[in-house]
Amino acid sequence: MLSILDTDLYKFSTSNAYFQLYPLAEGTFKFTDRAKEDWRGTNFLEDMKLAMAQVSQLRLKEDEKNWCIENIPYIPSNYWEWLSTFRFELDKMSMWLDENGVFQFEVTDKIYKSSLYEIAVLGTHAEIRNRYVKEKFDKFATLKDMQLILEKKIEFANQNHIPFSEFGTRRRFSSYVQEMVIQTLKEKSLTCTGTSNVYFAMKYNMVSQGTFPHEWMMFHAAIFGYKRANYLGLEDWIKVYDGNLGTALVDTYTTDSFLRTLTRKQAHLLSGFRQDSGDEYEVGNKIIKRLKEFNIDPKSKIIIFSNALDMDKANDIKEYFGNRVKV
Repeated sequence: MLSILDTDLYKFSTSNAYFQLYPLAEGTFKFTDRAKEDWRGTNFLEDMKLAMAQVSQLRLKEDEKNWCIENIPYIPSNYWEWLSTFRFELDKMSMWLDENGVFQFEVTDKIYKSSLYEIAVLGTHAEIRNRYVKEKFDKFATLKDMQLILEKKIEFANQNHIPFSEFGTRRRFSSYVQEMVIQTLKEKSLTCTGTSNVYFAMKYNMVSQGTFPHEWMMFHAAIFGYKRANYLGLEDWIKVYDGNLGTALVDTYTTDSFLRTLTRKQAHLLSGFRQDSGDEYEVGNKIIKRLKEFNIDPKSKIIIFSNALDMDKANDIKEYFGNRVKV
């Protein structure tokens, strides 16, 4: 992790929403390795502990704080002032290997603090893991080879006018490789709309992008119950951001449930929707149908598709929806 800002924008937007509305709420973040990789007989756990100790030394710098205040105005300056005092606390992190050798991590704190650990842990885990398994990446024999693959994708997106954003921090091969990707996008892409990484957005003068994650609706379910989570989660988001950061994630408790409790007011205030699971065409058509029920022109809204896309699939989706909705 290169900086406190070396994380996704939605971590700060969500942390600030907790900070403003639920400053006393506490929450536990737990890392789950879905691959269940066995690290017994390696130094992986020690490497993670050392890396997180280095992360705990990071502080928000004065120039970083000033950049955020100027370039992310919908998050108030009092949040950035508080972030200047924040640090990742080693004594609140628990790291161990379970009986199967699978890495485990937990942190409990006020939720506006514990929320910030997510990408720090995911990005660090990914980078250290890749040092151990890099032989699986032999197809990227050199960074030059990887650059050529990237440039072909950029050229395809340019030719087919595919708008996309970069949000690879949590699964990056390394911070060095991610920076190479972002630098190349900045130089050669005509359709990249920005990056979720606040640090690189600042460094390369790009738009920092993101809204809220699944955790926001999960928090509301824990407090208010599942049936009201989507509605109250949106109401609180609107209360904090007043129409800014208006892309809503629809699938925490199924897209059908989200669209059923979506109100006309909320639909008008939202700029768009993010689809992260299910069939892209089916979900997109459901969103368009719901907007039409509210007499809202779908062409005035955007759908962000983020479920394991490649450029070919992104182009197919763009062609399918045509001018019915922005994608």
